[in-house]
This record gives sequence, C-alpha cells and structure tokens, in this order.
Amino acid sequence: MRSESSYLRALAGPGALRFCVAGLVGRMQIAMTGLGTVLLVASITGRYALAGAVAAAGSGGYALVSPLAARLADRFGQGRVLPPFVLVYAASTVGLIGCAELRAPGWALIACSGLAGAATPQIGSMVRARWSAQLGGSPLLQAAFSLESVADEVIFVAGPVLVTLLATGVHPAAGLVVAAVTCVAGSLLLAAQRVTEPPTGPVGVGRGDGGRLLPARGLVTLAPVGLFFGAVLAAIDLATVDFAQQNGHKPLAGLVLGGYALGSAVGGLWYGARTWHAPLRRRLILALSAAAAGTATFWAMPGLGVLAVAMLFSGLALSPMLITCFSLIERQAPPSRQTEGMAWLTSAISVGTAAGSAAAGQIIDTAGARWGYVFAAACAAAALLASLLGLSRLTVPSPTASQERTALAGQTPPSR
Repeated sequence: MRSESSYLRALAGPGALRFCVAGLVGRMQIAMTGLGTVLLVASITGRYALAGAVAAAGSGGYALVSPLAARLADRFGQGRVLPPFVLVYAASTVGLIGCAELRAPGWALIACSGLAGAATPQIGSMVRARWSAQLGGSPLLQAAFSLESVADEVIFVAGPVLVTLLATGVHPAAGLVVAAVTCVAGSLLLAAQRVTEPPTGPVGVGRGDGGRLLPARGLVTLAPVGLFFGAVLAAIDLATVDFAQQNGHKPLAGLVLGGYALGSAVGGLWYGARTWHAPLRRRLILALSAAAAGTATFWAMPGLGVLAVAMLFSGLALSPMLITCFSLIERQAPPSRQTEGMAWLTSAISVGTAAGSAAAGQIIDTAGARWGYVFAAACAAAALLASLLGLSRLTVPSPTASQERTALAGQTPPSR
C-alpha cells in the first residue's frame, strides 16, 4: 500500500477531513497554554516560582479530570459534553488573565489555572475515537493514528514559537488568548459534527468490559509507560535549553528540539504508511528499545551540532511508539469507552511531564544538563522495563473473519 494512498483514503471517509482539521485547531493550545501561562505570570509579577506553580496547577487539573471528562463523552456524546466544558475553560482562562493583570493573590491565579486545566476539552482523544469508529478493523486506522501523531508533533514545534512571539512582541497575555481562542473554536467545530460522532452507550458494555475501572487492561502497562515517557520528554526539553546556554547558543535550543519533533513526525509518517504483520506488543517493545537507546546517548554529545543529529534520529522512534500505544487501547477498549481509554494514556503522559519537569529541574540546577539527560535515559529505561513486565496485558483480540475481509477492502466493519 503506497503511503499517499493510505493517508488520502483515510481522509476521504465521510466527514474525516472536517473533524481532523477541527481537532488540529482545537488542540493547538496543548503546546501553548503552559508556556503562555508562565510568560504571562512571570512578565507581570516577576516571580518565576509563582509562574511555575500556576502552570503546574493547570497540568494537574487536566490530568485529574481528563479520564472523567472522556468517560462523559463516551456516555453522552461529544456534541453534548464539549460545549459546557468549553464554556468553563474559556471563563477560567479569562479569569486567569484578569487575575494576573490585576495582580491578584497567587492562590487566585492557581485556582483559575487549575479550573481551566480541568475543563480543557479532550480533543485529541475525541478525534482518535472518531477515527476508531470510522476505520476500526481496517489497516487505514494505523494511517489515521499516524496523521494524528504527526499533527501533535507539528503543534509542539509551532506552538511554543507562536506563543513566545505573541507574549514578547504583542502583549504578555496575547499567547494565552490565542491558545484559548483556537481551543474554543476547534472544540465547537468538532461538537457540531454529529454525523461522525462515535456511538454512545452505558459504560461497561462491549468486549467483555465487565464494568471495570480501566477501559482497557493494557492501561495497567501503558499508563506507566506514558508516565515515564512524559518525564523523558520534559527532561530532554529542560536539559537541551541548559546545554545550549552552556554552549553559548541558547536560541538554538528550539531548533534542536524542533529536530527531535521533526524526526518523530517522519517516523510517524513512515510507520503509518507500512502494512505491518508483527503483533502490536512486539512493535511497542522495538520502538521503546530504539527510543531508549537513542536517549541514552544524549549525555555524551560533545556539542549542539552532534546532539541535534542524535536527537533527529532518536525522534524517529517516538511517534511509532505512541501510535502503537493508542492502537493497543483501540483494540482492547469497548466501543463505549474508546475516548476514555485514550484519555487515560494522555493523562499519564501529562502527569509524567509535570513530575519530570520538577525532578529534572532540580537535577539540572544541581548537577548540570548532562545529568538531566542521564535522568531522561533512566526514565526511558524504566518505560521499557514497565512494558516488558506488563507484556502479558498487551495482547489484543484476533480480528474476526468479517473484520479481516473488511480490512482487505479498507472499509468500516458493520459492527461499528
């Protein structure tokens, strides 16, 4: 199957391009809100400790509430759940900006940020659930998940640059305002597309779910993997900024990290264009091993140029790893809990990012950037170990004969 054929066929499905674009716009804020909050609070108050605490409150609120929000979407439908969440998110963000401008007490900033994080719509999980409902059982689903992973990488390359330019060149609150506007616009556009919504139903129905807490048993393994890899990404970001500063080229840190994201995007496009016969769990182990091996070299790099090359090649394994994780959840979770299952993984990554930022920051302040990379390598090794210890939970049901025929035809199974 040619790569362009896979991606174009996926996007040619009913309403696919529309909800894909809406999802891209709606989640631009994921790479802008945290940094935009730090730039706003630090610019007005001059207190970086407070700025970090306010941003962390947003991440904490998001991680805490996102699985519940996703479960509500699975139960009642995305079109009914998104508008009230967007309303609370927008009001809380306006409150955060207003409190910062009025120099309100720190607790008020933290409360507004925490509420905004908790109300942040689960756009990425909702879009992937729509892909699953439309393409489940088809090899095109892998291409669709690859598109989403590449979109995330584009967001994480462009988002920080855009929010920094707005906050430093226009107004301290401008970056956060644009992040909120894109989130609200994309969320409402997605909510309006009722035809492609996944089917709703009582939680605990389908695929032998039995009403258990987690929608997919593989999350017992995949959540720790996501948590450790969230810490890896946070540590790499901080260590690279410090390493570039030590070498007298701090502005180049963004380019080096952009190369890491570029490698991930290329790897995701390559992975999604291939037809794979190896089991998903074997692919996960291989991708994790490659990512861990690449991360283990960063601490020894003699300069920024060599580091940039190493990060570019190491990034090739990142998107395939995440695509495989989401594919495992899609195959294990019942149709009535698809969004929730994917939200558990994104929540784990968010928690890992917050915890990794705090730990890596302390390590880098004390021992320097190279030890920050050592911490990242240790977290990557821990992610690989977690996947190996929980390998038995990553089995997926075999496709039925009808699903296999549908997959060959590239269509959606009748059961979906």
